[in-house]
Amino acid sequence: MSAVLPFPDLNLMPDSLASISSSSAIGITAGELPVPKLTVKAEPIEECQIQNPSESISLHGAFSDSNVTPPPPSSSSDQSANSNLYAEYNRVSNLFYSAFGNQGFNEFLPTNSVSGAITAVPDNQNHLPLAVHAPPECWGNRVSTNAVSSRPTPQKLRRPQELGRIVNLGHEQQKHHRELVKRTRMTYEALRIHIIAEEMRRSPRRKPRADTKAATLMKQRQLWLNQTRHIVGSIPGIEIGDIFFYRAEMCVLGLHGQPQAGIDFLTSQRSSNGEPIATSVIVSGGYEDDEDTGEVVVYTGHGGQDKFHRQCQDQRLEGGNLAMERSRHYGIEVRVIRGLKYENSVSAKVYVYDGLYKIVEHWLDPGKSGFRVFKFRLVRIEGQPTMGSVMMKLAERLRKTPLEVRPNGYIRWDKACEKENVAVYLYNDVDGDQEPLYFDYLARSIITSAQGVSGCECKGSCSSDDCFCVRKNGGEVAYDDNGVLLRGRSVVFECGGSCKCGPSCKNRVAQKGLRHRLEVFRSREGGGCWSVRTLDVIQAGAFICEYAGIILTREQGAMMSMNGDDMIYPGGFIAKWRSWGDLSDVGVVKPEYPSLPPLDFVMDVSTMRNVAYYIRYSRDPNVMVQFVLYDHNDLRYPRVMLFAMENIAPLTELSLDYVLADEPKAKGKLLAICN
Repeated sequence: MSAVLPFPDLNLMPDSLASISSSSAIGITAGELPVPKLTVKAEPIEECQIQNPSESISLHGAFSDSNVTPPPPSSSSDQSANSNLYAEYNRVSNLFYSAFGNQGFNEFLPTNSVSGAITAVPDNQNHLPLAVHAPPECWGNRVSTNAVSSRPTPQKLRRPQELGRIVNLGHEQQKHHRELVKRTRMTYEALRIHIIAEEMRRSPRRKPRADTKAATLMKQRQLWLNQTRHIVGSIPGIEIGDIFFYRAEMCVLGLHGQPQAGIDFLTSQRSSNGEPIATSVIVSGGYEDDEDTGEVVVYTGHGGQDKFHRQCQDQRLEGGNLAMERSRHYGIEVRVIRGLKYENSVSAKVYVYDGLYKIVEHWLDPGKSGFRVFKFRLVRIEGQPTMGSVMMKLAERLRKTPLEVRPNGYIRWDKACEKENVAVYLYNDVDGDQEPLYFDYLARSIITSAQGVSGCECKGSCSSDDCFCVRKNGGEVAYDDNGVLLRGRSVVFECGGSCKCGPSCKNRVAQKGLRHRLEVFRSREGGGCWSVRTLDVIQAGAFICEYAGIILTREQGAMMSMNGDDMIYPGGFIAKWRSWGDLSDVGVVKPEYPSLPPLDFVMDVSTMRNVAYYIRYSRDPNVMVQFVLYDHNDLRYPRVMLFAMENIAPLTELSLDYVLADEPKAKGKLLAICN
């Protein structure tokens, strides 16, 4: 029976192996054979540290080369020897495996594993199929492991010491993880804007790094996901096309664990077999030698850059570069996140998750600056959904030159007939239905029964507790400086026409109307219903549009519905606003707000409606209803405003959760707009 052999240390290669290799060395005799010396670079700091809670918190762990001292100039003979070092390392490594191949070396490799470094094991608690990176002495055997937990129990979170892969998730499990990811992202985004609002209130001229501070606070509360395993492959609950504004958010979700470095990997110190393994990369054009054609990426390794991101020295086979080489060797796929330039109110870049890639080749080449860099060829695995970056670029072209992209299908460029701030496109390439043209566009609801008008006496933008409108909102302005809703409440009081503050007041958001370009289109799913998708990136908490109609009393609506007219009951919208801004998990107590009386009105949308009417129904919506008052104070007739519950990528369909549960005869009836 063969003994289980640990993975060899190439730094301690025996002389006998060197003598075996000497015969095939190119121009090198046995005594001159260079033994590869793999020096381990200092690993990234793993913990998020906070010195003083009152100070700005930043995530540490960046893999930086700013402190690396450039090597002294070498002679031409040294450069010639080093140029063969990497090729010789590969040759000797392969020779080692072949030397032990006839002595039982392959017998302890798992026969049913997804790669030579990961072996499948069952999860006895959650029944989630899990693959774990096992130490060499356990390869090929069943290894017991703890369940994958989304919220680990240790007091101090450290990055895990083994790889794991989640496979064969059922529909309900996928749905559960998706909901968990959405809830965590909602907490992160609400906490981030809450931190900005609090810091700006104390020091208006200082804008904090709220993205890293929010991540640190969530880590202290053990709200980070996927922390019990360094996951290989897809992250449960994260879908291709999901967008992120900050790297810190990807750290919270476990998608990419480095807040600055482009390569995320299990370090050699944490790895059970002493080898680093890469799990994800960010492709953002940070290196001049990168090549990106979408399905194929030539990714430049890290290191050798100065503080101005210019290549100033040769790269080395260490850290993330060595991890990428090991992932290629074991056939382990990596997640690819692309950083795209996108000017918006949040940041100048958007990160898009584009799926899984295989590292098929790597080499060492002189770069454009003359210094040698490692290059890795990544090829996208087939059978995955369309890349999010492709959809982003398509939406950009549609915003600029739509007819070049879609020469057929557009019915009207501006369904809103210039009643909105931006155009609403109408598109149908499925059939000849033009139903949305048969109705008048109504940008704002028509309310005739509301009573009461009063306003504040502020000059400029309202912000202090002395403001009448601020007091009605529970002592705070409802929005941040970018117009993002800080937290959901039963009703938001905006400044209106009777207020003395000007139109630039930040407490005027929903009343200003549509800001994002939307498209009403004929869907191929669900029997050919009309739906709505965005052509812009919509930030979580941002205002989208009003759900407009003619406001009627319940009695008037009952009479009109007898004629078959379409009626919308605002009480049927699920109160998703209760979740937005709920920071109880991080110790922020939600203040008390004024409550609405039972809504006793209906909206007639049979002859006049707006784009909101065509937003599809979903039990897992990305849009929520927030009631708002600004042109009157009658709590019986608030305006129905729609806000984003999450970051919504371009060409993503919008959806609402709506059930007519308040109507005895219509209980369980869902909002439907199919013709």
